[in-house]
Amino acid sequence: MSKFKTVYTCKNCGYTSYQWVGQCPGCNEWNSFVEDVISAKESKPGTTPLKSPCKLVKLSEVSSDPLRRISSGIEEFDRVLGGGFVPGQVVLLAGEPGIGKSTILTEISKNLKCLNILYVCGEESIDQVKVRAVRMNYAAENMLMLSETNVDAIVLAIEQNKNIGLVIIDSVQTLSSDELLGSPGSLVQVRGCTQMLTNVAKENGIPMVLVGHVTKEGVVAGPKVLEHIVDTVLYLEGDSQHLFRILRTNKNRFGPVSEVGIFEMEEGGIKEVKNPSDMFLKQRMANSAGSCVTVVMEGYRPLLFEIQALTVKTSFGYPRRTASGFSNTRLQVLVAILERRAGLNLGSLDVYLSVAGGFKINEYAADLAVCLAITSSVKDCPVKEGVAAFGECGLNGEIRRVTQQDKRSKEAVKLGYGEVISSDNTKNILEAVSKSISR
Repeated sequence: MSKFKTVYTCKNCGYTSYQWVGQCPGCNEWNSFVEDVISAKESKPGTTPLKSPCKLVKLSEVSSDPLRRISSGIEEFDRVLGGGFVPGQVVLLAGEPGIGKSTILTEISKNLKCLNILYVCGEESIDQVKVRAVRMNYAAENMLMLSETNVDAIVLAIEQNKNIGLVIIDSVQTLSSDELLGSPGSLVQVRGCTQMLTNVAKENGIPMVLVGHVTKEGVVAGPKVLEHIVDTVLYLEGDSQHLFRILRTNKNRFGPVSEVGIFEMEEGGIKEVKNPSDMFLKQRMANSAGSCVTVVMEGYRPLLFEIQALTVKTSFGYPRRTASGFSNTRLQVLVAILERRAGLNLGSLDVYLSVAGGFKINEYAADLAVCLAITSSVKDCPVKEGVAAFGECGLNGEIRRVTQQDKRSKEAVKLGYGEVISSDNTKNILEAVSKSISR
C-alpha cells in the first residue's frame, strides 16, 4: 500500500519544500508555491530492491547519421523545429487563448495528407473541430478524432493503432488519470499525464504535439517541470489587434533555439509569411517625420522593422515616456542620452514610441533607430529615403557594435536600403543624425 505525502512545489522553477514558504529560495519568486502530492511505497524490513543489470554503450559506437525528419508541410514551422518533426519528439505548443494554436495545428494536419493524424480534443467537441476544418477547406480524410480526457484511454488508443503518424493533444490541461491524485489541470495531473504521453511517444516513435495554455504572466500554465519533460517548447505570440503571429522556440533538443516563424491570420486559416520584412514595411509612409527602419536578428534571420516616434508638448508637470513593442526603461535611457550627448531638449516633451505592426524588439541593436526616430520627430524632418540604422547606443553617445552586422547590412541592401548607418561607418549619435536627417 502506498503512502501519500504533501509537498509544495514552485510553479516557476520546480523547487520543492515540505512546508509552504512565501518566497521561493530557488528563483526568489513570491507566492509561487502550490500544493503537490507524492507517493512513497512502503518497503518491508530486511528486503532490498531488485536490481536489473545495466547495459553500457560506448558513445563512439552510437550512430551519427542525421535525424530522420517529417516535414510539416509549412516552411516557417519547419524552420522553428529545425527541419521538421523527429520520430518520438514531444512538442509543447503554448500560447494565449484564441491566438491560433488549434488553427495552426489544423493547417499542419491539412498539409500532412500522407499521414494519419490522431487529434485528441479535450476542450472542443468534434463538431467544433469540423466547423474549423470546413472553414479552412480541409476535407480531414486523414484525421482520426478522439474526444477523450482520460490519458489512460488515449495511451491505449495510440498503442492499438500502429498506423498513426502524428498525435495532437488539445489541450494537456484538460487531461487526467485515475492513477494520479488531484483534479484535471492540477499540478500532479498535468505533470503525470505529460510524462505518460511522453513515454508512449518515445516507445512507439510517434511525434506528439501538446497544446498548453499560457497564464497572464506569460508562462505555460502548470509546473515549470512540464517544460523539462518535453523535447521542444514553442510559443505562439501575437497581438489581437494585428493579423500576424510569431512562433518562437524556447527549447529544442533537436534543433536551434530562438528561431522564429512568421504567420498571418486569414479568413481561411493561418498562412506562413515568406518575406516578413516586406510585410512589416509595406505600409510605411514615405517622407514621414519620426520614422526610421532598423534591422533586428530573430534567431539566424535578419528582419527589418519600422520604428515610429511621436513627440508632443507635455500637458503635465512630468513628461511621459511611453513605448509599445520596446522596453520603456530602455527608452528613458535613450532619451537621457539624446538630451546629454545630442543636445536635444526633451524635458518638456512627451515621447511616444512604437514598433509598427505590433512586433516586440528585445535587443539593443534598435537603439540607434529609436534615437533617429525621436530626433526626426523633434526636428520635424524625415529620415532620408533608403536609410536603415542599427547599433547599440552607449551612455557616452558612441555607437557600439552588435552581433552579425554584415548579415544585417546585406539584408537591408537586399530590400532596397542602400545606405546603412551602423558602428562600421559612424562613430557617435551626432554623426548619425547628420547623415540621416534630410535637413
